[in-house]
Amino acid sequence: MPASDELAFLDATAQAELVRRRELSAGELVDAALTRIARDNPALNAVIRPMDDHARAEAAQVDPAAPFAGVPFLLKDLVADYGGIATASGSRFLKDRYVAKQDSELVARFRRVGLIVCGKTNTPEFGLLPTTEPEAFGPSRNPWDLGRTTGGSSGGSAAAVAAGLVPVAHANDGGGSIRIPAACCGLFGLKPTRARNPMGPALGDAGGGLAVEHVVSRSVRDSAALLDATSGPDVGDPYWAPPAGRPFAEECARAPGRLRIAMSTTPLSGADVAEDCRQAVDATARLCEELGHDVEEAAPPLEAHATIKAFGRAWTAFANWAVKESARSIDRGPVEDEFEALTWQMYQSGGRLGAGDYLLAIQDLQQAGRIFARFLTTYDVWLTPVVARPPVPLGYFDYAGLPREAFIGRVGEYSGFTNITNASGNPAMSVPLHWTADGLPVGVQFTGHFGDEATLFRLAGQLEQARPWAARRPVLPV
Repeated sequence: MPASDELAFLDATAQAELVRRRELSAGELVDAALTRIARDNPALNAVIRPMDDHARAEAAQVDPAAPFAGVPFLLKDLVADYGGIATASGSRFLKDRYVAKQDSELVARFRRVGLIVCGKTNTPEFGLLPTTEPEAFGPSRNPWDLGRTTGGSSGGSAAAVAAGLVPVAHANDGGGSIRIPAACCGLFGLKPTRARNPMGPALGDAGGGLAVEHVVSRSVRDSAALLDATSGPDVGDPYWAPPAGRPFAEECARAPGRLRIAMSTTPLSGADVAEDCRQAVDATARLCEELGHDVEEAAPPLEAHATIKAFGRAWTAFANWAVKESARSIDRGPVEDEFEALTWQMYQSGGRLGAGDYLLAIQDLQQAGRIFARFLTTYDVWLTPVVARPPVPLGYFDYAGLPREAFIGRVGEYSGFTNITNASGNPAMSVPLHWTADGLPVGVQFTGHFGDEATLFRLAGQLEQARPWAARRPVLPV
């Protein structure tokens, strides 16, 4: 059997092929991953609930013909329920109190294709922040620099994949929570079209359609193949995404043709953008032109203040719902000192928001989505930074230690390029094409038409071939 570290940076497709060719058993793959988690996770705090016994039992029974038979996998500890295992959602209030009665449909689909869940990953409380530093579990640490953020809210998953603990991990995205951690940790992160993946049986959607489910991965082909495995409506879904024309896995190897690409480095929030993030977009634009695409500077004519205000109201309402839904799930009233101060403040603010005000916010976000869609009728994709600066130091988003306006500004700069696609439902991806001089990853974002992940996967496959990133690996302290 290859040593654990020789497997660490193979993608999920390659690891599954080892099982298919009988070069390794599912149990050997899983044992190697569990060894890496036990050794490296203490430095990262990416995995907050190990599931070694469950993983070994699953590996012993997995169907060897399944597409990802035996591939070790991690679930973000938010939304995705695994029957019989606690879900804390990054909160002291839920910690060890809520145990899932059944798998969520997405988790059932992950397991049906042979993925072996080895544990659950760290997340900020209810996924509210673009960093993963919950009081309940402590901060996750970026494997490229242990003093810096992993991004959020899928930061535990991103840190685990970037460090080679597993090749791919579950993630979800309500305002950038797949793309921001992917950018901070040097991974590929696709936010699918709204309702491409199911959220049932407990949810029809989350946050009025802001949130979507998928993974963070090391390779484009893993993201595409897993979207093939999990996408499609579940019984009773309130709506679903347009069906794909062909398997997404086939799109990665198809030429994208000559694309019309709009480029912008000005975020909706108006925040200053660090030079590294500007350079990443400029270099990517030049690469796209070298590959035969047409690139021009352009941005959607959104009314920034109204859009930001509407998203803020919707996000505050989401926080209020998250607290109430958590309380209902364990039949226990909310207690202030069992929530983080920011969460409680948002919960109270959301409670003061009238029903009509919430619906007006949703209306304004839908209007922003229409403006964005009209903008994209001229272009195939829109190129921007993912965030306004490279991974920031842990503590940068300290709600208690910052003046309110400074805190809001810092959160805004980290979601100023991402949350418009949560409002509109469009697919978007973070691609790891740039690193700073001191070795920190900087992702770039491409946004596509609603329902058109295919174009994004074709372009991502072309970029991955032109500027491979798989050989870049962080070095953890021994």
